[in-house]
Amino acid sequence: MTARTTPEPEPAAPDFTLITGLSGAGRSEAAKCLEDLGYFVVDNLPPSLIGKMAELVATAGEPRKVAIVADARGGVFFTDLAQALTDLRKQKVAYRILFLEAGDQDLVNRFEATRRRHPLAPADRVVEGIRKERMMMETLRGDADLIIDSSGLTPHELRERVREAFAGGSPEEGLQVALVSFGYKFGIPRDADLVLDVRFLPNPYWVDKLRALPGTDGKVVTYVKSQKAYGEFMKRLRALLEYTVPGYVSEGKSYLTIAIGCTGGRHRSVVVADELESWFRKRGMRVGVKHRDLERP
Repeated sequence: MTARTTPEPEPAAPDFTLITGLSGAGRSEAAKCLEDLGYFVVDNLPPSLIGKMAELVATAGEPRKVAIVADARGGVFFTDLAQALTDLRKQKVAYRILFLEAGDQDLVNRFEATRRRHPLAPADRVVEGIRKERMMMETLRGDADLIIDSSGLTPHELRERVREAFAGGSPEEGLQVALVSFGYKFGIPRDADLVLDVRFLPNPYWVDKLRALPGTDGKVVTYVKSQKAYGEFMKRLRALLEYTVPGYVSEGKSYLTIAIGCTGGRHRSVVVADELESWFRKRGMRVGVKHRDLERP
């Protein structure tokens, strides 16, 4: 009688991440974070060699997770990158694009603090180099799976954002949702895929006993949720998400950032974001929430 042998499990497919974005927006910090998460990180590998790297990984079996840092300084960058991503798809290698960006003033401040020259403006004003790079990178930004706006973030906070996004697993493991409450007077988050404006709801700020309380306080939550417009809005919003989220998943989208805004980002948007977090969790989805402007005066 011949003993049965248990077949060896198929090795996990290589996981490729392209780290790109604006100079000064945090590519290096993101790379360090992914390295800590077990990624093999290659800095500024020519795009034409990405396919060769995938072949090597597939043949050798290691490393399983690779992150490649790339910028737009090369003259043939976009042509070579498009071909490299096409090659990865042909090899059925899962990949995702992480795009780092920040506001102009943040970028200018960082270059001034480090006394570095902008790579696209060696003899010009930093702001001009930023403008050129934004134009060059616009198409790639549109193809990104995940955009992280590092404006106002410390290096530690940026690494935490990257860790939250990537520690959960590979792109095949489902949609990861990030909820961000914000105040319109401080600007709309640049990395939002979907922006919800809840300024139509009655504002607790105009209620004296609620003005100083945060949107996480039970009294504020009760006030906002007791409004007739709130219940109808959430009903329609849940219906919208029930319709659209499965479509994002079927299209292979790995990340979805939903920004919810009110005037100051301290009351109404916080309440809505927290309820949405609970709604997504009840459906077994990976979700995180950040109240961007909750502590602002």
